Amino acid sequence: MGKIQTRMGDGFRVEMTEAEIRHDLEEGVADAVLRAEIPPLTEDEMQYLFEIIECPDQNVSVKRGNDVILSYDSGTTKFKRANVSVSKIQSLQIYERLLGADTMDLGHIHYSFKPVKPIVPFEIPILEHALLMTIAPVFYGACPDLGSYAVPDGPCPNPADLLPKGKISEARASYEDAMEYVIKDAVYVSSAMYEAGADAINFDTTAAAGDAEFLAALKAVEILKKKYPQMCIMMGMASEFVLGMHGDVSYDGVKLAGLYPDKQVKMAEKAGVTIFGPSITIVSTKSLPWNIARSVTFVKACCEASNIPVHLNAGMGVGGVPMALTPPGDAVSRTSKAHVEICKLDGL
Repeated sequence: MGKIQTRMGDGFRVEMTEAEIRHDLEEGVADAVLRAEIPPLTEDEMQYLFEIIECPDQNVSVKRGNDVILSYDSGTTKFKRANVSVSKIQSLQIYERLLGADTMDLGHIHYSFKPVKPIVPFEIPILEHALLMTIAPVFYGACPDLGSYAVPDGPCPNPADLLPKGKISEARASYEDAMEYVIKDAVYVSSAMYEAGADAINFDTTAAAGDAEFLAALKAVEILKKKYPQMCIMMGMASEFVLGMHGDVSYDGVKLAGLYPDKQVKMAEKAGVTIFGPSITIVSTKSLPWNIARSVTFVKACCEASNIPVHLNAGMGVGGVPMALTPPGDAVSRTSKAHVEICKLDGL
């Protein structure tokens, strides 16, 4: 059998033999199983993964009837990054009317609750105008971004300065102080945008600063759901593994450090999250088959554990998609098909 064209985790095109692809699929699954202590994929699922990878078509798609909802994060900022001169409202119209988006995401260019807080009065009329100009649900998105509350940008001592000096208790205290700021700002911004008409709130890249940030986001969600029981909240994670930067914070009696997606989603459920987005980090030096198999194994366990809709973070550098500014379509389509049809995702 001839070689099969595929990709590396950085998007670089390579050729691999059937044996090499099967080996990488097995190794990717084994890595996820070892780390998260979850079941491996079945032989039939492994074979289906191989068939998706080896398909000679440029792009692949799910079978008719397996379509899923597409949601987005930081939607309005992506056009800015591409130097496309359109307003935020125009970018939402492009998503809806040209790209066929199922949902849309409005956000500030800095895309964190902290910098949005002082400009909420300016964001509200943009949201109101966007709602008048579009039909699909409009989410308002931002990151908890606990790290932005550390000096020199914020009021709290920087744990990154304290930890190398052995000041563990002081670093933990700083994380705990920052948590209160995150909760306050996230609740304020989310409440204001929801009352202005936002169809949902998106907590994006949650736990990027570790377990303390995850706890802050969960507590903020808990408060918001008590205020607005019907509020739709989507929580997208930063990685498959919650870093123990604090190391000793818990939610509902469960220590947050070290949780993988199948456990993360249970915490999100308890807090009141409506849609959960697991995020599996790409290893750019490994092949696309290895990364897809690893990601599918994590996400399948997450979907099986979840009682709420799961929308995989599948984009630049996460969810099996290569780490490239413009991810290649052949890799994106194979990643999407594998996750949707094996993991039974609700959305991407």
